[in-house]
Amino acid sequence: MESGTDRGTERDAPPSRGAGNSVAPEPAAAGRVPLAVVVVDRDGLVSHWSRGAGLLFGVPKDDAIGHSAVDLLPVAGALPEEEDVSPYGAYAAYDGLGPGLESSLDGRFSYPAAGRARLTVPEHDDRVDVLWWAYPLVGPGQERLLVLAADAGGLRQDEFDDNDADMAFERIAPGFALHTDFPGAEELARRLPEILPSMSVDEGARIVSQVLELGYPVLEFSQNDRVPVTPDWGVPRRAERKARRERAAKAAAEGLPVAKEAADEAEDLEYAAVREHLEFLNEVSGRIGTSLDLSRTIIEVSRAVVPRFTDVAGTYLREQVVAGEGFPDGVPDTTTMWHRVALEHTDEPGRWDDVVPVGEAMPFPAHTPFFQCMTSGEPVLVPRISEEMGHAIASQFEKRDIRPLITHRSMLIVPLKARNVVLGFMILLRHPERVEFNDMDRVTGAELAARAGLVLDNARMYTYQESVAETLQDSMLPHIPPRMAGCDIATRYLPGTLLGRVGGDWFDSVKLPGARTALVVGDVMGHGLNSAAMMGQLRTAVQTMAALDLPPAQLLRNLDDLAQRLGDNYLATCLYAVYDPIVNELHIANAGHIPPVLVRAGDGRSELLDLPTGAPIGVGGVPFEAVRVRVQPGDRLVMCTDGLVEVRGEDIGVGLATLCESAAHPAASMDDACDTIIRALNTCGGRKDDVALLLVRLNGVEPDDVAEWRLALDPIEVGRARAVVREQLHDWGLAKLAPTAELLVSELVTNAVRHSHSRPVELRLVRGDTLLCEVDDDDHDLPTLRSAGPEDEFGRGLRVVSTLAREWGTSRTKAGKTVWFELTLPRR
Repeated sequence: MESGTDRGTERDAPPSRGAGNSVAPEPAAAGRVPLAVVVVDRDGLVSHWSRGAGLLFGVPKDDAIGHSAVDLLPVAGALPEEEDVSPYGAYAAYDGLGPGLESSLDGRFSYPAAGRARLTVPEHDDRVDVLWWAYPLVGPGQERLLVLAADAGGLRQDEFDDNDADMAFERIAPGFALHTDFPGAEELARRLPEILPSMSVDEGARIVSQVLELGYPVLEFSQNDRVPVTPDWGVPRRAERKARRERAAKAAAEGLPVAKEAADEAEDLEYAAVREHLEFLNEVSGRIGTSLDLSRTIIEVSRAVVPRFTDVAGTYLREQVVAGEGFPDGVPDTTTMWHRVALEHTDEPGRWDDVVPVGEAMPFPAHTPFFQCMTSGEPVLVPRISEEMGHAIASQFEKRDIRPLITHRSMLIVPLKARNVVLGFMILLRHPERVEFNDMDRVTGAELAARAGLVLDNARMYTYQESVAETLQDSMLPHIPPRMAGCDIATRYLPGTLLGRVGGDWFDSVKLPGARTALVVGDVMGHGLNSAAMMGQLRTAVQTMAALDLPPAQLLRNLDDLAQRLGDNYLATCLYAVYDPIVNELHIANAGHIPPVLVRAGDGRSELLDLPTGAPIGVGGVPFEAVRVRVQPGDRLVMCTDGLVEVRGEDIGVGLATLCESAAHPAASMDDACDTIIRALNTCGGRKDDVALLLVRLNGVEPDDVAEWRLALDPIEVGRARAVVREQLHDWGLAKLAPTAELLVSELVTNAVRHSHSRPVELRLVRGDTLLCEVDDDDHDLPTLRSAGPEDEFGRGLRVVSTLAREWGTSRTKAGKTVWFELTLPRR
């Protein structure tokens, strides 16, 4: 509502109530009761004072604007008549509907209130009964409170109960609450601007038309905000309505006149309240569910009901829901753990935080109303929490007394359900001064909980699916050690920011014979679980074929055949490289993937490697080519998927140029180098595609750290093998490893000499982060572990190797096979 100049003139204003010139409010015309409209700003001062307010309170507008509302309006706590009073009279509050007006004036309550007070004019014996309504105004403006008031004496007392302020309000002119047969619509439209100075006559006509059509009051102070004149709690109780009907039926039976108008008025008021509750539910539905984030949804649900429907809202969810473990099974019991996930309230800050902190988990005993709600799945209404019930509830909180927070408050507990399973519940509390929850509130709360439960379940399912997808993605991505033979490795995987947390991008590294390492990056076209499933199949296939030591071009050829067998829609790009640190060489083949970047250690220059592009995996019938690239120790190789460099609407060349530049930037560590690349390409700024990044520093192996021997196919060579290994380890300063290494080498060379056909056995030692020993022969049958009995002559060699080695393995080669083991270097 905008404050403005009153449309009335000075001659319309009542005489001043200064000394000797005070007057009592003038009587209203028959059938009409002047309505006082007052707006109070955030400082407690009157910013608008209507002509009706001047008539009712006898205070001119000029004497009211800018003055304290507490001094001008009826508030709780009247001064005795014999004491000095303000020039404007003393006001006393009746025991009636709602709290004292003073509670609304000082901002303690943020919900609609109504009441009845008595105005005494000092210079006269008149005592005026005043009905008042207070509505908090929410918005960025200075106005804080709208106060409406009327002379109760001008109303027909036989048409409403003494304390029924809301029923009385239906009879007030100039017409905020009207019946559909109201004849003075045009007059009302003309007079609305007197109450709302910022309203035009056309706007007034539109609002009057809306009031007449809906049949319940609406006060509109902007194009987007509405204030209902009848408070939620102003609906006559069911017992009152029933009593009225019984009185009407009895009068009819006795042949007495029936107050049909009063009955119709009660029905109209009930209809208006129902419409208000429906509008509230519609408004809440529009404010919740704006996100699939579970935490944000919980906060939206809590804030949607405070303070309009309740003063305190505590939300509890089952442990499985909070943990993202899927849909909880079965009916809750006394062992079910409930997590307090949100607490919204209008009390002073911090009052609830220490006593009932968010995040606490607890079960609820069977005798509590909470247990009744969670097991029945129905709302539980406690009109007032008694001292006894407050003590019973407080007993669940060890070393904390929550009785001052809950005793004498009205409580409504509503279940949060989805598919007939209780996911949680909300505890709603109203201040003792506020009217207690009733049956209509129970229905409203149940409907609210049903909608909130559906929204929470959607968020829960999304969170659960995200967790499943993330777990799937993590299980499919390898955990690559930071150091492999002759190289250091760092990786990054970033899911697409808008397309879910699972996709088809992957990277991998595989240990190969000869201290070599296979490096692979791939990208399955598409997103989601199907792409991730295909990625898992292709990655497994690459690992298997890499272990067979297939050349890069042949490996991609086999992978392409596999993709075609899996289905026509399986397409992927792949970059496969084998790094040999001993000869300092990369052997690379490409299947439709973006080329890697090589950063030279000597001058820091970076370049995109010129590779035969090849067709994507799954196209079929296209040959693949491999190239060999000479590298130097300290060079860095950057392999990534196109999500890192490709942006919709931009040339991919721009991204590749940025990749080259950022890859060449000096960095203190491999992880820092990865982060530099990510930041340079703004990957965290809204890119939609997944990103896989593999960064390798090619350290190489010094010639002095490699020793090789060729052994003839003669058992006597086993002793020679032990001797050369012992001597070499002494030269390297690894004499402590000599006994174990000699034993294991003896077992492997013995097997190689026994099973080789014609080619000499090759023995190699490589000193790096570990001691690597490899034995090659021309037999293609891979040895396996066997259980040897007491009388068996063979079968114990690999068992010894498996027990003593840090790691061991076998792989096929073009000429036969390689059997290898590693030993941990002693600490220096």
